[in-house]
Amino acid sequence: MRIAVSRIEHFNAAHRLHNPAWTEERNDAIFGKCNNPNFHGHNYELIVTVTGEPDLMTGYVYDLKALSNLIKATILEHFDHKNLNLDTPYFKTLNPTAENIAMVIWRILRQQIDPTFELKIKLYETERNFVEYPAV
Repeated sequence: MRIAVSRIEHFNAAHRLHNPAWTEERNDAIFGKCNNPNFHGHNYELIVTVTGEPDLMTGYVYDLKALSNLIKATILEHFDHKNLNLDTPYFKTLNPTAENIAMVIWRILRQQIDPTFELKIKLYETERNFVEYPAV
């Protein structure tokens, strides 16, 4: 019997969508306002879902307090109130799109969560725009 448990966290971060291999005109055409050289920000909502079988002794699939602490230590400490392009090593050469941010978060957490559990990331960049990784 498999069941999913989820934890919601929030972080605020600035970024700029920009491809240095392109001209400014092409960057503006593709990324629009998101290519602002002075950056722009979002209030991200992050939902981390862990799926597995409940432990017979605790009844937990995954201790949600432990998951919260893990997210705070490995994600929020590095992303919250940061400029993703300038303040994090993950986006020095990777364009910080919502898609890439979600995949980076998944990779960071995947290293810390036992592989017997499925891991899914849902990241809301705005109230209406979100991404899921992996997409299954």
